[in-house]
Amino acid sequence: MFDAIGLSPEGFVIAVLMTFSAAFVRGVTGFGMAIILVPLLGLVIAPEQAVVGAILLQLLIGPVGLRRVIADSEKESVLPISLTAVATTPLGLLALTMIPADQARLLIAVIAIGAFVLVTLPASASARPPGRIATLLTGSAAGLLAGFAGMPGPPVVPYYMRRNLPPRSARASMILVFFATAIMGSLVAALRGLATPSLLALSAALFLPMLAGNWLGGQLFGRVPVRLWRAGVGLVLGIAAASALFRLLA
Repeated sequence: MFDAIGLSPEGFVIAVLMTFSAAFVRGVTGFGMAIILVPLLGLVIAPEQAVVGAILLQLLIGPVGLRRVIADSEKESVLPISLTAVATTPLGLLALTMIPADQARLLIAVIAIGAFVLVTLPASASARPPGRIATLLTGSAAGLLAGFAGMPGPPVVPYYMRRNLPPRSARASMILVFFATAIMGSLVAALRGLATPSLLALSAALFLPMLAGNWLGGQLFGRVPVRLWRAGVGLVLGIAAASALFRLLA
């Protein structure tokens, strides 16, 4: 089994714990799995493999609770963001195969830190979506980052979190966008030979820990005050930024 997934027993246990923790955060906040998981998985596998692995895991978890997520989402913004992100995801994957690992780590760290800074800025009092250009730019950036770093969240999270949206709507909208990028990212990765048999086997082996973490996190969603939930979102992005910076400097 461990030969099939390309990890030692110790490495697999670490990957399980990482995946469970990242999925727990996703269940609570609606995002964060890839942002947290990519830098952490990069500690046990190559950065390129960590990105593709995170995309495959996002694909596997996407259908969970999908009917409820669609009902709760802000469809006015989700559709254009998702379509634009899907269109640009292949470009991000292309960049991933062309940029050296050290430079990739640097860019991933910059992305994570930038998302943290954006979320800490004062939020808008309006619940209305930004203009069409801002929405399409958000989708374009999400797709590029989904393909390149496996983390479409940095542009999408501020888009929804800096507005006066109900947490349920913001959470569902982010989940749908991430699922759309995961579908395209997985397809392109498979066509380009990046979704190797060992990565597919690893993703399958990590599915149950991911499902358990997501379920446990989902049980907590809605049971905490909105202000505390928003603070938790900022904390998740801060931890992700710190871990990416640590990986860069290590």
